[in-house]
Amino acid sequence: MSIYHFQANLIDGKQVNLSDYSGKVLLIVNTASKCSFSRQFADLQNLYETRREQGLEILAFPCNQFNEKEPSSNSEVQVFCEHNFGITFPLFEKTDVRGPSTHPLFQYLTQQAPFKGFDTQTKDGQWMDEFLLEKYPDIYMGDGIKWNFSKFLIDREGQVIERFESTVLPSEIDTKIASLL
Repeated sequence: MSIYHFQANLIDGKQVNLSDYSGKVLLIVNTASKCSFSRQFADLQNLYETRREQGLEILAFPCNQFNEKEPSSNSEVQVFCEHNFGITFPLFEKTDVRGPSTHPLFQYLTQQAPFKGFDTQTKDGQWMDEFLLEKYPDIYMGDGIKWNFSKFLIDREGQVIERFESTVLPSEIDTKIASLL
């Protein structure tokens, strides 16, 4: 099995088979425009502009499950991302990435790339680790998505290679992306 067995709806409602991205290296990210990690949109767009011609696609899935940081409608999310960050990579409909209504794609992604913890040697990693343990211990438990801007790196055959938590900047995984291109 691979991610090519799944479908998802673009932000305009059009259904897409993820097999349409066959042969591309993918970075799948759950996003939220009102989250403090939304500063990563600029980094994601820069990475996309730098690596797209080499075969990178970034697939963004807005999500409102973490402190309601994506309360807007799909069309408002699209306008916000395009206007404020110049986003040109595909945006999908708002999606549940954990819990009973988790999209099957994210069920698969978290099964293939379990949670390995935050890098507590970094300031952001230590803060996120402590924040979730104190405020949201239920989110911290298990392999589910922990917060906005979790990232999954997928190879050209649709296999999950690695998971990167919210505190890892897209630019920090550029070398790993480049190795797959």
